[in-house]
Amino acid sequence: MASEVLKVAHAVVTNSENVLINGASGHTYTILSVSMCETAGAAEIINMYIDDDGGGTDREILSDQDIGANETFVWNDKFVIEATDHLCFATNSSAAVHVVVSYLDQTL
Repeated sequence: MASEVLKVAHAVVTNSENVLINGASGHTYTILSVSMCETAGAAEIINMYIDDDGGGTDREILSDQDIGANETFVWNDKFVIEATDHLCFATNSSAAVHVVVSYLDQTL
């Protein structure tokens, strides 16, 4: 049975790879919005990318985006990931950025 469910994923992102959507076979994910908020009081740089099929080949979507101290950056461009792709984030330092992803999870 096919379904469409609105979902949210969130995490505190640091300089190690953070997987916010860990794709599953038979699913298509439409990313609707991504909010990134720096909360430590120091400017930060963040990256958003797709780990193709969870196999370690990264496809950057947002590279080296500056986020000022205590500021928020919102990504409103929609895009799709499929099956076992992973939506990942990482900062350039150990500072913490709060990330919230709103998405549609569709199954066939």
